[in-house]
Amino acid sequence: MPTPLQGSLLDGFEDIALEPLAGVRRSVLTDGAWIDVLPGWLRGADQLFDRLVTGVPWEAERRQMYDRMVDVPRLLRFYEEGRALPDPALEQARIALSEHYFQELDEPFRTAGLCYYRDGKDSVAWHGDTSGRGATDDTMVAIVSVGAPRALLLRPRGGGDHLRYQLGHGDLIVMGGSCQRTWEHAIPKTRRTVGPRISIQFRPRGVR
Repeated sequence: MPTPLQGSLLDGFEDIALEPLAGVRRSVLTDGAWIDVLPGWLRGADQLFDRLVTGVPWEAERRQMYDRMVDVPRLLRFYEEGRALPDPALEQARIALSEHYFQELDEPFRTAGLCYYRDGKDSVAWHGDTSGRGATDDTMVAIVSVGAPRALLLRPRGGGDHLRYQLGHGDLIVMGGSCQRTWEHAIPKTRRTVGPRISIQFRPRGVR
């Protein structure tokens, strides 16, 4: 059973709505990478979390790891371009992000990937979104977090000191420029008691 969500006292009773993206703050990294962060961009995030937990047909995947098949330590759902998203708030977020970043990205965000981290045992290892255009081109991946905060770590590809962001309750982080191919990110496991979190990743066409 997933750990119950401890709702935010500031967020739990608000209607679902988006704050202006004018408040986003950018940090310039190395090698042409950058990060934009806006805490609490999506108000009413605990309500959206509850709706996604029950409304998304989550999938438990298994993958080859060396000589055996293992469970992927999180639940997943991917919405391809043109496919209806599971909640109107996600479509509103995608439109707002596409409009705000269009001048830099020169295209809209088209897909949405959802990851459900049920407790501290669920995680994702160091990686960049490089199975598509992110391996060769500058691009953007925008992540909205609902549910309890979890640490997202970033480090230069190949190792080095990492950055740490606690993301949950409607926080937004956007990884742009060369970030997918020159930096890596991860959600590490933790032995601490942590609540569940859902990560919603918006990407342009051909980035995965």
